Amino acid sequence: MLTFTIRRLLFAIPTLLFIALMIFLLLELAPGDPMANVPLTVPSEVKEQMRQALGLGEPAPIRFWKWIVQFFWIEPLNVVDAMFGTGFAEGQLRIISWQNRAPVFATIAERIPQTLWVVGTAYLVAIAIAIPVGIYSAYRQYSFFDQAGTFVTMVGFSVPPFFSGVLVIIIFAVQLRWFPSIYDTTLVVDSWAALKQQIWQMFLPVMILALQITSQLSRFMRASMLDNLGQDYVRTARAKGLRERTVVLVHVLRNSMIPVVTVIALGIPQVFGGAIITEQVFKVNGIGQLLITALQANDLPMVQTLTFIFAVLIVLFNLIADVLYGILDPRIRYD
Repeated sequence: MLTFTIRRLLFAIPTLLFIALMIFLLLELAPGDPMANVPLTVPSEVKEQMRQALGLGEPAPIRFWKWIVQFFWIEPLNVVDAMFGTGFAEGQLRIISWQNRAPVFATIAERIPQTLWVVGTAYLVAIAIAIPVGIYSAYRQYSFFDQAGTFVTMVGFSVPPFFSGVLVIIIFAVQLRWFPSIYDTTLVVDSWAALKQQIWQMFLPVMILALQITSQLSRFMRASMLDNLGQDYVRTARAKGLRERTVVLVHVLRNSMIPVVTVIALGIPQVFGGAIITEQVFKVNGIGQLLITALQANDLPMVQTLTFIFAVLIVLFNLIADVLYGILDPRIRYD
């Protein structure tokens, strides 16, 4: 198993470097100038000094190499310094946002808690609901529960968040006034009352996101369970006299989780990436909104770093999914 994991990890390194190069080259071709918003009263020599300070006067290969070193070496050292009070990264130039002139990773660290509160909770709720619903729908195929679940999941998967989000705001926030319509990002959870208020304001965005994620996961779970319930090993297990609960929840469920693990693992990076549309609708000041703001301001270091972080997370959770495959089905690790 260790050899299997190391092989997958070594394969991920050139993949990440290639992705980083593609992101850098694509953003190099993007139109716009970060100095365009500088007031006209600023002298040209001052603008040139600002351009040099932002690293815009260097060739593209040098800027790419510096960004790679900053991302994989200097920024992790800053994390170590912050955690242990060391000074390994002292005096080193960090990745600086063109928009707010602050370190990119510091800005991201400020936004991640809001994203994890909303999108992370929604993902956990969706997994907790989708897997049991998918199992029971497959076991009771064409029952009333299965048909009702199919209808609800199809509606949840088909209706876009920008419509369902506005709809629940109108019904539950404006008309009934049960929940707030705008997410308060300044709320500090330091007491039970603050925690209750946090849960209250999270309810609508979490409900919208969880409905969409549950709709996808439950259909995958149902289809995978149906595929395995008709296999020969299931009939053999029943013929041996095993209890139906053991057959379904031990033998069938373990094999059915293999494709579902892929969907769950590849969906986790979306938690860190934030739900861009939902964050915009509910005014959640998270990572998704940060990316939109950076795109509008032509803040290439922020866009480049956020996009690559999403790519790193996707490759990382692909690796985790591969390892979980090997645990669920030992035959895979020898392929």
